[in-house]
Amino acid sequence: MPEPKIPGPDHPITVTATPKRMQVRYGDHVIADSAMALTLQESTYPAVIYFPREDVSMEFFSRTEKTTHCPYKGDANYYTILMDGRFADNAVWTYEHPYPAMESIRDRLAFYPNQVEIYEVGDADDAAAVREAVLHTDDGAGSSQKEPWAPTVGEPG
Repeated sequence: MPEPKIPGPDHPITVTATPKRMQVRYGDHVIADSAMALTLQESTYPAVIYFPREDVSMEFFSRTEKTTHCPYKGDANYYTILMDGRFADNAVWTYEHPYPAMESIRDRLAFYPNQVEIYEVGDADDAAAVREAVLHTDDGAGSSQKEPWAPTVGEPG
């Protein structure tokens, strides 16, 4: 196994939370939808979005024999998308055992943008806003955990 290279000033790699909810479309179908995607920016290459496996419709994928090696990330494995009688050969890749410096992309999936459409669909969930909304809703016992919000409409007539 080749010795891993460590990202640094001569070849920077950053992995950050993607601030937007992201989707992947193949044909007429959304095959990935995530508010937990990561953006990997490697040196001067275009940014790559990595999706959690649980947010991807894996039932449309078939593992292929293809593998590639990146001296910074490790060995990538590939999938072909099979859907509606069409296929996109080796359109998806994953690092199942990345080098330690790239552990955050373990088991996530990335897509070739020339094979699928990758796009933003809105802001990723705001955890504080979700918590606040939950506190103002029925707790299951018929009462709110906080005082209800004021009505947003007036009385009829």
